[in-house]
Amino acid sequence: MKLVIIGSGYVGLTTGTCLARFGNSVVCVDVDESRVSTLRQGDVPFYEPGLPDMMKRNMAEGRLSFTTDMVEALRDAEACFICVGTPSAPDGSADLTYVSQASRDIANALKANIKADRRNAAPILVVVKSTSPVGTNARVKQWISEELGLTGEFIMASNPEFLREGSAVRDFTEPERVVIGVDSEAAGARMRAIYSFTEPEKLIFMDIPSAEMTKYAANAMLATRISFMNEMANICERVGANVDSLRKAMALDSRIGDKFLYAGCGYGGSCFPKDVRALRDFAAVSGYDSRILTAVDEVNLRQKEVLFEKLSACFASMGGLEGKVIALWGLAFKPKTSDTREAPALTLIQRLLDAHARIQAHDPRAIDEARHYLGERQGLLYTHDPYDAVNGADALVIATEWDIYRQPDLGRVHKLLSSPLIIDGRNLYSLSEMKKAGFRYYSVGRASV
Repeated sequence: MKLVIIGSGYVGLTTGTCLARFGNSVVCVDVDESRVSTLRQGDVPFYEPGLPDMMKRNMAEGRLSFTTDMVEALRDAEACFICVGTPSAPDGSADLTYVSQASRDIANALKANIKADRRNAAPILVVVKSTSPVGTNARVKQWISEELGLTGEFIMASNPEFLREGSAVRDFTEPERVVIGVDSEAAGARMRAIYSFTEPEKLIFMDIPSAEMTKYAANAMLATRISFMNEMANICERVGANVDSLRKAMALDSRIGDKFLYAGCGYGGSCFPKDVRALRDFAAVSGYDSRILTAVDEVNLRQKEVLFEKLSACFASMGGLEGKVIALWGLAFKPKTSDTREAPALTLIQRLLDAHARIQAHDPRAIDEARHYLGERQGLLYTHDPYDAVNGADALVIATEWDIYRQPDLGRVHKLLSSPLIIDGRNLYSLSEMKKAGFRYYSVGRASV
């Protein structure tokens, strides 16, 4: 099949590359000429394991290409996927500016191809894959119809993405489930053909509003579990309990399970924060005040302050944080990605800079993205070796659970630090290990050493 992907960001590039792997002819369209140029050279502008090699292989075999020309891309295409961003607006709602523009671009391209008699008789399938509020598909249909002046040239489907950063290729090619919302038999048949590489029982068909809602509900549930465990961790610290013991016992309850039960310094990334706020917003617009969603977001924002609060308490009797050097391990919001959007580390960096502390930061993948979001800041130094970050620092803070940080040379770390203080926002080390190594050690939801 000839398929078109509109938007070559994280979701679009992963979707297009994986669909090309299964033998489809895929064209990725993007309005950013520099990004298209980068992709044509075989370079992926973000870190995702396995994606660069797969992309280059499909390009070399002629199944994957990149362009800014929507008209040519849609010529004879059987389906196009809208994979553009839906960032948070200032009020927390989903900003559909890019979705609206993509819809109108589709309409104008279809119009041009119809005029030039370069369209097949079968209507093209327009698939909204961007995470967007309930009702977005209806708006896309309206936007295209208004611009095109016709409705018979296209059919609609909703196909929300469930790609986890760090395992996106596997999530797409070996999905747990594929959610598909359709309002016609033709759209359903086309989607079955596209996803023929997936076991039929994993294709979950439903109406379009339910499909749109499913993505938000799933992410909100996972975010709720994280915020709940962080609440439990904060209580554990105050009553002398250990959140690790609590988690192990809870995980053995078949009604709860073991997923997303780890306490830490808060969640970040491009999905959970944005989707929780967007769901809360369109619930409010529909007349429902979601107190749980409001609390989930508030708890997470507060949890991102935990690292700074612990540092401040440690240095309160030593003149505060001004002039202190803080080593920071981890900038990405989670391991196996370069994404720093809403990462707890960025919150900590801003607080430390405001307190006139100096920071020596390391991350194996996310330094370039951190620079993009923070810019070059006085007092902020990036290092390419974790031990260089620790050298001469007054404390070490761990904000991301990269494997490289799990078994460091603790003796070397102890010698490099000016004072043996570790603030662990991901509970990587055992309390007994830290005590034996001679550290002052503070984690989340556990006793201090």
